Amino acid sequence: MAEPRVLYLTGWLRSGSTMLGNVLGELPGVLHVGELHYLWRNGVLTDGTNSSCGCGRTLTDCDLWASALGGGHHTAVRVDSARRTLRLQGSLLRTRHTPARLREVRRGVRNPEVDEVVGQTADIYRLLADRGGERLIIDGSKYPAEAATLLGRSDLDVRVLHIVRDPRPTAFSFLKAKEYIDPMSPARSSGFWTAFNLASELVGRQAGERYLRVRHEDLCARPQETIDEVMRFAGLAGPSPVDAAGRVVLHPNHTVTGNPDRLVSGATVIRGDDRWRTGMTPAQIAVATAPALPLLARYGYPLVPRTEG
Repeated sequence: MAEPRVLYLTGWLRSGSTMLGNVLGELPGVLHVGELHYLWRNGVLTDGTNSSCGCGRTLTDCDLWASALGGGHHTAVRVDSARRTLRLQGSLLRTRHTPARLREVRRGVRNPEVDEVVGQTADIYRLLADRGGERLIIDGSKYPAEAATLLGRSDLDVRVLHIVRDPRPTAFSFLKAKEYIDPMSPARSSGFWTAFNLASELVGRQAGERYLRVRHEDLCARPQETIDEVMRFAGLAGPSPVDAAGRVVLHPNHTVTGNPDRLVSGATVIRGDDRWRTGMTPAQIAVATAPALPLLARYGYPLVPRTEG
């Protein structure tokens, strides 16, 4: 039996990964599962910020996730196991753990606790490969350390897609709270932006041809061209689900956690959002720019962005 094929999305939040995953999820045999990293918190312990599946039901009521977790009845043993999973995720798979996880893969060193926690994710992938993810499973968890370890597994066919967005509109997006997501200051957003993207760059350096980076701005400006590039990278043949004007029809999905936009279905147009140019003060733009300076030029973003008004 062939190994499950996985496209793991990495990068910082509010980068367009939800839209990209949902668009690709419209292809037959492709399953976008959202941020699978949170399945145990939101699907077993149900104490996270969002326990809804993209289909509109709770994760415990969704047939797919209830079966993946062994049924909707959560025993004390399963709860204890989920708590251990969260402890291991927190102690081994944070962004700061990325160099250590990459070093283990490079040297062929086995870490039993890393094997245990990532092995659970691999088990879920194997189950999903028979339940909608026959061609590809898209995991939008965006934990570079997790991506590093997954790349080293011989029982999975993993590719990493790094999505980048200009830190200024990213910070603007975080100024307002979304459903179940608290707001964040521009300085904090751009600090995380730099850390997550640097860690993702390290993963890409080791992954070689199994790594691709795309920009949110290119997805919005040339949606069909960008989606086609990602499809080729992921080994997906067939017509694109989006047309040249960026139009796509989205259906309910089975995403775990993630941006509330994952719950939107129907006719949609992929387009950019320039509201940050008038919605942010010069001081806010400067604060959002400073922490991102090490990577701005690498991604083609100007030091002084064009503003309006």
